[in-house]
Amino acid sequence: MKLRNLLKKQPAFSAGIQTAPKEKSVTGLMSRYVPLMPPDARLMAAMRQAIPLLDAAIDKIVRLVGEFEVTCTDKATERELESFLRKVKVGASSEGIGSFVAAYLDQMLMYGTAVGEMVLSNDGKDISALYNAPLDNLELKANDTPFDVTVCIRNHGKSVAAPYQRLILHTALKAEPGKVTGNSIMRGLPFVSNILMKIYDCIGANFERVGNLRYAVTYKPDADGTDRFNASQRAAQIAEQWSSAMKSDEVRDFVAVGNVEIKAIGADSQMLSTEVPVRQMLEQIVAKTGLPPFLLGLSWSSTERMSSQQADLFTSELEYYRSLLTPMIARICDMWLRLHGYGEGFEVVWQPINLQDEISMAQARLYRAQAMQIEASLKGEE
Repeated sequence: MKLRNLLKKQPAFSAGIQTAPKEKSVTGLMSRYVPLMPPDARLMAAMRQAIPLLDAAIDKIVRLVGEFEVTCTDKATERELESFLRKVKVGASSEGIGSFVAAYLDQMLMYGTAVGEMVLSNDGKDISALYNAPLDNLELKANDTPFDVTVCIRNHGKSVAAPYQRLILHTALKAEPGKVTGNSIMRGLPFVSNILMKIYDCIGANFERVGNLRYAVTYKPDADGTDRFNASQRAAQIAEQWSSAMKSDEVRDFVAVGNVEIKAIGADSQMLSTEVPVRQMLEQIVAKTGLPPFLLGLSWSSTERMSSQQADLFTSELEYYRSLLTPMIARICDMWLRLHGYGEGFEVVWQPINLQDEISMAQARLYRAQAMQIEASLKGEE
């Protein structure tokens, strides 16, 4: 009974919303069901597979978000909670909440929406595992108020609400006003990616044609009738000997009698330079990810050090992702504490983001120590 009351969904916020849409028709009821998997999910997956820069950007953001720890007012409770977070089973082959958060953030960056679930033990007294749910068969149902949504499972064309909503975790990235789903960081990149892939396809086709040289062997018979009469026979002999010389494993000379001209096909035409258009497309992709170019292996500047302005901007991006993950982590910790009968408060503390050089950080600490020493000496003189 206690578990049922704990998992029972709390009543929705009941204040009147003036600007929320009020749809009473059948069409309005159907529009409340929103699939979590975006329509262009396959396109996003294809883009990430075709452009290694996108895959590297998402992976680096996930790693750079960093690790966290949970502190409690009672140290004994904190040690038990820490042990749970470190050993909880995640999926089929992982353990620890770090693996769950990494997959959760990857899904959120990729599709704009992430869904996870807390799996209870058989007796309902503990959280036995954390599950990253695929979005293929999930839908969100908008309830009467815009502050409350229900996660539904689509089965045989019907959407059925999950029975224990409090066990389900849902986060939307940069959701538009009035929407329950978020937006992928690759939003706006299909057009740019399409141009980039066309350039790469052309580069590959041109190198296949020009890099693997092909030759035009032209035999011009003399003006006398004898040479013209045997032209076809001599052309066949030249073709046979030329093919034998070119396909041989060793370097062989080709000797021909008569007026024979040999040219490399395509040698007169020059390949277009693609450095500028490729860089323009990659700049758009890098700007969308928010990562400094050199972190993705792009040497566009004269120095590889990150400036303080770039570090501050990128740190704010990582802090934003942390702010989206913190409520999800807090729900897991709160559920574990409630199931074990603990009422202590807790706090999710993220590790400091370190994007600066160690030398610069050491110099900053030295300057702070010197400033504190000078202030202390001035106070002593007073």
